[in-house]
Amino acid sequence: MTVANSAPSPKIGLASRLVNSILAISPLFNLAKQRARNMMIERAESMGVNWRQIVADLQKQDLDGELTKVQNPNVQYPEYYLKHFHAYEEGNLGWLPATEVEVAAYAVHSRIWNDAEPPVKGDSRLRQSYIDIVKEKIPAPQDILDIGCSVGMSTFVLHNAYPQAKITGLDLSPHFLAIANYNTRTKHPELQESQQIKWIHAAAENTGLPDASFDFVSCFLLFHELPQDATRQILREIRRVLRPNGYFTLMDMNPYSDIYLKMPPYILTLLKSTEPYLDQYFSFDLASELVAAGFEPPTITANTPRHRTVIAKAV
Repeated sequence: MTVANSAPSPKIGLASRLVNSILAISPLFNLAKQRARNMMIERAESMGVNWRQIVADLQKQDLDGELTKVQNPNVQYPEYYLKHFHAYEEGNLGWLPATEVEVAAYAVHSRIWNDAEPPVKGDSRLRQSYIDIVKEKIPAPQDILDIGCSVGMSTFVLHNAYPQAKITGLDLSPHFLAIANYNTRTKHPELQESQQIKWIHAAAENTGLPDASFDFVSCFLLFHELPQDATRQILREIRRVLRPNGYFTLMDMNPYSDIYLKMPPYILTLLKSTEPYLDQYFSFDLASELVAAGFEPPTITANTPRHRTVIAKAV
């Protein structure tokens, strides 16, 4: 299903405003945040993902050594990035969030579909639903930029879809990139040897990459974590690094989904306790802002009951 490009952005409803007032009370915010985290761990382990053991095994590795290989000491972190994300006091800048990214993805995406598929396959199914839509429009890019690549899960999926392409994974968390580098070395050594995938520690608003250096830029579950001003800057930076007629695609939460529009206040409270910019994302007029940044009007397609895939071509 394609969402109309001219549809107005959803307004922030009474339930959402009520949740905001609850989360403004520090003890309630901390309680909601911890409950959200515990629910994810319980869900992961109930479907056979040994969250605690996987994280413990990762933390035994020489992660500080991996960090030195990818960290750019000159990076300056914008203020919005220093907030509490995903129930972590350190946000995205620490080993606990970095080592829990993958298992958390399995838990969060386990209930997207209510069908016979095992819940543990929800994450891979989500990523494939995005790739299936994108490949119809972009059959054979040569240079791909994966912005907000995290620990490399989205980057490796892009490689599987476009094995001939050179891919750059960019993220603002050096801890995430250290895990991505570790995963490359231990799970995909052929990619490290061929240098077909490389990792860059930089801000999405100021990548430092050359003009017109990519024919495809992808963002997987990034924009719901951004304030609107940062989103506008990033869209313009993406347009700068794209070649003429290049494509930008994103996959993220769908503000028009009934899942979010009808979400019970209790669940909404837990969700917003881990996502500080969700209201700004849901009220952002993405189609208009893409045009203002130098793209043709985008196509916006629902790829799951609660996610959308957006494709925009550079003017």
